[in-house]
Amino acid sequence: PNNDGATAFETAQSYSADFLVVAGGGSGGSGTVGGGGGAGGYRTSTQTVVGGIVYTITVGDGGATVNGSTSPGNNGSDSSISGSGITTITSTGGGGGGLNQNNGKDGGSGGGSGATASPSTFGQGNTPSTSPSQGNNGGTGFDGASVVTIAGGGGGAGAVGGNSGTSATGSGSFGGPGGNGSASSITGSSVTYAGGGGGVTERQDSSSGAGGTGGGGAAANRTSSTQSSSVAGTANLGGGGGGNFIDTGLSGAGGKGVVIISVPDANYSGT
Repeated sequence: PNNDGATAFETAQSYSADFLVVAGGGSGGSGTVGGGGGAGGYRTSTQTVVGGIVYTITVGDGGATVNGSTSPGNNGSDSSISGSGITTITSTGGGGGGLNQNNGKDGGSGGGSGATASPSTFGQGNTPSTSPSQGNNGGTGFDGASVVTIAGGGGGAGAVGGNSGTSATGSGSFGGPGGNGSASSITGSSVTYAGGGGGVTERQDSSSGAGGTGGGGAAANRTSSTQSSSVAGTANLGGGGGGNFIDTGLSGAGGKGVVIISVPDANYSGT
């Protein structure tokens, strides 16, 4: 109290904080050929925060794995940060991968297309639209009827999902690789987040798609003697899961997202 009996109140301290908000990745599709799951949306922001205000953080889960002959992948869940006096930042969950008769799903990054007799459609990334973009489209699939069917890779934060490719005979064909993620040094060292999942090819003399850098999962792959399983997106990187065949178990689940906040050491209370 002052001498006149009045009480002086300290003004709440404000300071700048950096945010990285990555949503959960989509899971790969499972079917004749399953497309790769799209990566979770990737967004950054620098805003002023104030001591004493509660900020709400939500970390999105990855899309759940699927199996069966007609199961498109599941989208990941959104991640966000919000509170009084700041602009809410929401990153959208990655789109699930498509399969033979299903297109890739839209999301932060889009799921890779399955392969259909008609032109196949990849999932649209950056949905809903943000500026700058939070992700990219998935890749396209291909149906060569008796030759080969191949799925596209899921989109990543840094690049579109890879398109499937084929030769005239199908030999040497490949499933689309997942799109690469984007790097951030918010933790003090460079880490790549939000890579897309790879798409499947059905032929035993061809290769399925690799996961994109930043936690994307590889698609299932089979040869005349071996058969691998789909790989899940990496947890806390928001990677998309790899696509799957009908007969190789589960598709790759999407990786859980992450929210990272960087503030000056002097302003960190330890809570």
